[in-house]
Amino acid sequence: MAKVSCRKAFGSSLEMLAENDCSIFAVATDSRGSAAVDGFAKKFPDRFIEVGIAEQNAVSLAAGLSLTGKTVFVAGPACFLSSRSYEQIKIDAAYNKTNVKIIGVSAGVSYGPLGGTHTSLHDIAGFRAFANLEIFAPADDVGTRAVTEYLAKSGLPAYMRIGRGDVHKVYEQDDKTDVHKAKTVRVGSDITVIAFGETVWHAKQASDMLKQEGISVRVLDMQCLKPADEQAVISAAKETRSILTVEEHSICGGLGELVCGITARNFPVPVETAGFPDEECKTGKSAELFAYYKLDAAGIAERIRSRVKRK
Repeated sequence: MAKVSCRKAFGSSLEMLAENDCSIFAVATDSRGSAAVDGFAKKFPDRFIEVGIAEQNAVSLAAGLSLTGKTVFVAGPACFLSSRSYEQIKIDAAYNKTNVKIIGVSAGVSYGPLGGTHTSLHDIAGFRAFANLEIFAPADDVGTRAVTEYLAKSGLPAYMRIGRGDVHKVYEQDDKTDVHKAKTVRVGSDITVIAFGETVWHAKQASDMLKQEGISVRVLDMQCLKPADEQAVISAAKETRSILTVEEHSICGGLGELVCGITARNFPVPVETAGFPDEECKTGKSAELFAYYKLDAAGIAERIRSRVKRK
């Protein structure tokens, strides 16, 4: 099955939505190519703004445009949008509840060979603390299109993080369920794996591998991290009694700690959090880093075997 990048799915979806909605604008930070909005810029030059390497200005400009009735998508590398414009996202977007969508492209370790300056393993942690800001991390092109369509209509400030390279499909087609709900990718009874973004496919593969060994693994795609689908987590805790979270993010403040908080408040069960440790990240290609930190299918399967044996 052909792989498709989430950023290209976002760009093409935005173009289609803009054809029927003249209120949609796009703002880029010297990133029209990397953020896949070059097609939008060519089709709608009067609704595209290039601010250059000025992320703070991009968000503030977008907030101003939104106050005139526009739906504004700010697209650029996640590593810069989530750090350089942190205050502007806090005040101009979240605090003022403006219709601004921050699209963090090449998130996580997509830019792995470029080193620590280009990783974004902090964005979920930072943005979870902002009231009013929704957070999404779709698993594939199908999920990205669904979230983009929602963002174009929601009227709420939001952050969506997507990767850079082509990714395996997790879904054949959009099932039209609420994008705020966790999706059940695989059913299972021995343990639940909760993941988001590109790690969902790896969790799905691990579940299929372990099924051959008699281990039943439920896989949940937590595509929306805020507001989180707490009921899906609680049900998993009650029904499988053990949870493994997997994320392309620091173990500090991300999905793992989110799930730990939900289970601690509602139904405590053992939770293992798999992500990037609290140390300087290694430098390498995305696939190499996933394997090194045991976030790929083989690594996830190894973690699960260890947990199931201890139960």
